[in-house]
Amino acid sequence: MTDTPRANQLHIGIFGKRNSGKSSLINALTNQEVALVSDIAGTTTDPVYKSMEIHGIGPCVFIDTAGFDDIGELGQLRIDKTKKAIDKIDIAIMVLNDSELKEELEWIEILKQRKIPLISILNKIDIINNIEDMCNEVKLKYDLSPIIASAKDKIGLEKIREEILRVLPEGYEVKSITGGLAHIGDTVLLVMPQDIQAPKGRLILPQVQTIRDLLDKKCIVISSTVDSLDKALDSLSKPPNLIITDSQVFKTVYDKKPHESKLTSFSVLFANYKGDLNFFVEGTNSIEKLTEKSKVLIAEACTHAPLSEDIGREKIPNMLRKKVGENLTIEVVSGSDFPDDLTSYDLIIQCGSCMFNRKYVMSRIERASRQGVPMTNYGVVIAYLAGILDKIDLN
Repeated sequence: MTDTPRANQLHIGIFGKRNSGKSSLINALTNQEVALVSDIAGTTTDPVYKSMEIHGIGPCVFIDTAGFDDIGELGQLRIDKTKKAIDKIDIAIMVLNDSELKEELEWIEILKQRKIPLISILNKIDIINNIEDMCNEVKLKYDLSPIIASAKDKIGLEKIREEILRVLPEGYEVKSITGGLAHIGDTVLLVMPQDIQAPKGRLILPQVQTIRDLLDKKCIVISSTVDSLDKALDSLSKPPNLIITDSQVFKTVYDKKPHESKLTSFSVLFANYKGDLNFFVEGTNSIEKLTEKSKVLIAEACTHAPLSEDIGREKIPNMLRKKVGENLTIEVVSGSDFPDDLTSYDLIIQCGSCMFNRKYVMSRIERASRQGVPMTNYGVVIAYLAGILDKIDLN
């Protein structure tokens, strides 16, 4: 479980009122004291993330959210964070423990509108008397059959796990990172410049995940840096079937690659794996419409201190301003910071999103599409600005 990046794990959100037993339920399901439990309403403030293994699925992330009946100005901030957590979840669990279900209905409707599989749980049956009446009411009003459970007495936990398996989104995490670009036995050359972005002694996550994907396909994987690319190509008896490069050196690698070798980048692969590649490619059309009065949003998945020659904060902005003009306005957001209202932007450029799960990236794409704002990706926009987007292999 610890070897699987959190972004590749099934995300399960736990929702309910304060003191409905959400934190206790997570502790019972994970068999660990991972969430703070208290009789005081509102103990959980920011969403709490905890990984666990579910037999038949593998690594999962449970997200313990603040009660949606929180009060006051601070309470509203907690509720807002709970709403943002919806963007990341693949499955929702609604925890019920009283007969007043008006607020639950509002949240159930939100989850259904987002087409998120929903499991209802009637918790704390060790202290509830009218269990049958409550179950009938939930079934009648919401067309949901709640699972009877008690986190305290460990009742119903196996049924909850079984229901998670039953509602698992079809095709969950079955996509290959390299898709149809790599096949069994192919020789694949990876061009990976080890610059300031790469942690010392390690590869960055997209490189590691791509290598694993290729090894699963029984590909022959060869790695080189940009300065050793010529030697790497000369060492092969025939051109590699596929070359995957860091997007920052796209043009350099394109100019040197054998004609018969397919070419893509790690960022372009992740644009397809995590999001909607066609939408990102279409988004590059808006670049020709940009002027010095335009505004561009660059969205990074990672939260880190700005680095020298940072791709999102320096390199892409410099390329855009060289094309459009020095007065082009460019804003940068990191991590989960992403505006609700995107209409002031003329273009959004999302990073490769290796730290996000696909559900979250797609929620951003859906928001941009709904508001009519074009969106693209680091690798796609770099290929476009280098004049080779129509010459690289996308799928």
